[in-house]
Amino acid sequence: MLRSLDFACLEEFTPDRGMRVDVMGMGSKGELWIVECKSSRADFMSDAKWTGYLDYCDRYFWAVDATFPVELLPEGTGLIFADSYDAEIRRMPEPAALAAARRKVLTRKFARAAALRLHTFRDPDAALSG
Repeated sequence: MLRSLDFACLEEFTPDRGMRVDVMGMGSKGELWIVECKSSRADFMSDAKWTGYLDYCDRYFWAVDATFPVELLPEGTGLIFADSYDAEIRRMPEPAALAAARRKVLTRKFARAAALRLHTFRDPDAALSG
């Protein structure tokens, strides 16, 4: 779904030490979106770190299935309904003002992570050497 909106995506991306987001997408104009996938009420309730991710993106989304109790999800965050076949944005959050210095750092980290993953894909032995 994000790809259809012209976003390049990385799964399990680390925007900063001690953080790991489910999906980070970078749009063609450099906008950064974070998508956290939640499978159940318990999964959501056990996640106390998500608010720390808000300072690392222009828009923050939850991706859930149609049976998820969406009333749990905080106002001001985005909502994506997803299943094994497709996904749809149901609530678009207002963009946040990501600091220019942080955007620069995140853009570099995103590019480096993507390049290293591609390199490892093309040369699996390279991952063993460094």
